[in-house]
Amino acid sequence: MWSPWRQHFEENARRPLPVVEAAGVPPRWQAPLCRSLAIFQVGESGEGRIVREIERSHLAGVDADYRAALKLFVKEEGRHARILAAMVRALGGSLRGSAWTDRLFVHGRRLLGLRLKLLVLLVAEVIGIGFYGMIAERLGTCSMGQVLREICGDEEAHLEFHCGFFRQQTASPWRRAIFSAVWFVVAAAACTLVLIDHRATLRALAIEGAPRRLWSLVTGVRRRVCETQAAAPVLA
Repeated sequence: MWSPWRQHFEENARRPLPVVEAAGVPPRWQAPLCRSLAIFQVGESGEGRIVREIERSHLAGVDADYRAALKLFVKEEGRHARILAAMVRALGGSLRGSAWTDRLFVHGRRLLGLRLKLLVLLVAEVIGIGFYGMIAERLGTCSMGQVLREICGDEEAHLEFHCGFFRQQTASPWRRAIFSAVWFVVAAAACTLVLIDHRATLRALAIEGAPRRLWSLVTGVRRRVCETQAAAPVLA
């Protein structure tokens, strides 16, 4: 099942970087938006460690196409980091060397096994889809709004890519039960931290219902993984 994903990421890799302009962003939004985008830019960078780990992995369902697709996924996240960096600069801001929420994500991944590290990446996709989508709605059709919608579309595909992996890893009812329990705990903690860290941006852009929208994405992932087993190919 991983060959189409490999092809998907290979095709995406040929895209040029979009042109980013700050025109159309209200002045009162620029400082908080710049801060949030700089934090997300840190989060989109890296992940080389997990690529090295998957190269050595013998998990069921992990084959040459999956390894290649995961490597290309990481490169696509790097592309997002470059785009976000351009957005931060266009808003007159500076890039960050690190962010406390990203450090928590990184340290948490390093303490966990490979499956749970991939689950943390899945949480990051939920947060990316939620925040990029909400900000893009407020920005409308301006350059930055369009670019964030493009990134959000990529993150939607990433979400399904990771859900496909976990559908293969949760073929039995007890595995699905464990996934659900761990998923809700990790996702709830991550979403809470991110909502706290970006509260100024949500307030400045008058974005309402962010917790509800994020939680809807969280429960949607659980359904995609645990309630679509009959439709997904499962490895013995």
